[in-house]
Amino acid sequence: MTISVLAVDDSRTMRDMITLALRDEGFDIHLAEDGEHGLEVLESLAPDVIITDINMPRLDGFGFIDAVRDRGESRHTPILVLTTESSPELKARARDAGATGWIVKSFAQDKLIRALRMVAG
Repeated sequence: MTISVLAVDDSRTMRDMITLALRDEGFDIHLAEDGEHGLEVLESLAPDVIITDINMPRLDGFGFIDAVRDRGESRHTPILVLTTESSPELKARARDAGATGWIVKSFAQDKLIRALRMVAG
């Protein structure tokens, strides 16, 4: 089964790293440059799982998670936060917004793949 992933991160380097980490593992990868762009991509895509950064221009990760959870068709899509932030307060805020999990950058490829497969079912 191919797992479809939407990765939302304002860093081109991070988007490239995620693509490199997942491409050879058979994931179907879609990219967005910030939360606003991520919502635009979701208009025509129903990913199995979403990865999002927190600190982004236009619409940050918290706003993006809120908007995804407000949409009927993506209300239950697992969302993993992939960020440099690690404070318990921010983790709690993300969880309250509807995030499924939290991974601190820089990530281990095998840990990311394992987390994606676990939450995607």
